[in-house]
Amino acid sequence: MRTPSSTVDRLVRDKDCQQQGSVTAEAALVLPLMAAFALSLVWMISIGIAHVRVVDAARDAARELARGGDVTTATAQALETAPAGSQVDVTRTQGLARVDVTFVARPPGWLLMPLPSLELRTSSAVEVEGDGTP
Repeated sequence: MRTPSSTVDRLVRDKDCQQQGSVTAEAALVLPLMAAFALSLVWMISIGIAHVRVVDAARDAARELARGGDVTTATAQALETAPAGSQVDVTRTQGLARVDVTFVARPPGWLLMPLPSLELRTSSAVEVEGDGTP
């Protein structure tokens, strides 16, 4: 004759055997999603860093022009600060210097999902000391 406790033990054991592979299946589904999310975060952080560099490049070039520097030096300084592949446009008009820096950030190849390219653009304008001519 079976005791009630042995029947309960058997039912618990059978239930444990049925759920044994569920953790593996859940991990197989969740881990790739977590990896994709982590890679997306890395891409967003790199966009933030590139944006800061674009803003710094425009500010540095505008500061150089405000001190009376020439356009070539200011452009070179902006290109040194900005991310590789940036475009710098310097405009001078009647005592005002304006620097526009543009950078197109493309998603990296190791990011295994399609993301759009982002255009980062900023400008900085300053009054030029003196008459505004180099």
